[in-house]
Amino acid sequence: MTTPTEQPRPTTPHLTVRGEAHLETDPETARIDITVTSRGKDRRTALDDLTRRNTTALDLVKTYGDAVERLETGTLSLSPELKDKGRGERVHAYHGRVHITAVLNDFTALGELTTRLADLDLTRVDGPWWALRPDSPAHRQARQQAVREAVQRAREYAQALGADLADLLEIADLGTENTPPHPQPGHRMRTLAYGTDDDTEAAPLDLAPQRQHLHAQVNARFTMTPPHL
Repeated sequence: MTTPTEQPRPTTPHLTVRGEAHLETDPETARIDITVTSRGKDRRTALDDLTRRNTTALDLVKTYGDAVERLETGTLSLSPELKDKGRGERVHAYHGRVHITAVLNDFTALGELTTRLADLDLTRVDGPWWALRPDSPAHRQARQQAVREAVQRAREYAQALGADLADLLEIADLGTENTPPHPQPGHRMRTLAYGTDDDTEAAPLDLAPQRQHLHAQVNARFTMTPPHL
């Protein structure tokens, strides 16, 4: 008596693809770093000057109200400068430094504020650094576009085999990146100001916002109907 040969069970075809999205959008915030410095023959003079200039810079930033999204004071230092010659550790002068960070959402106010800060005595301004907020709708848009691209790509593969998509098995989020474009001349401003005897106010800087580039990726697994090979 012979046993019929067992036929292999048909398996459901699987399809795995990657979906990607690349978006370019306007920035939502701009950060500037402010460094206030002082120098004095004695510790108290340097500290008093630093306190006064720090208050002046903070008060100026606060006058811009809601245009300033965040204002933070970072590190503070007051260090002695020793004389190069002579015996012993004799102090020649004291140097004070305070770092301030301001994040703005009004780019018209940004140019004016940056110019006014740079016009203050012994005040340095670095930036601006353009960015999107972590909860920006642009991130969601990029992720959704990546998913749609994955579905479209999987459908095209299936149709090339005379089949169609059946079920979704898995979507794996590979993350969304906010990749800054390559630096271009004029996109980053660095200013060092030591004050001036001229009473006229400097004209506001015209700062062009730097476009932000978003890149989202997903991996998606599907089942499809039997192909016609």
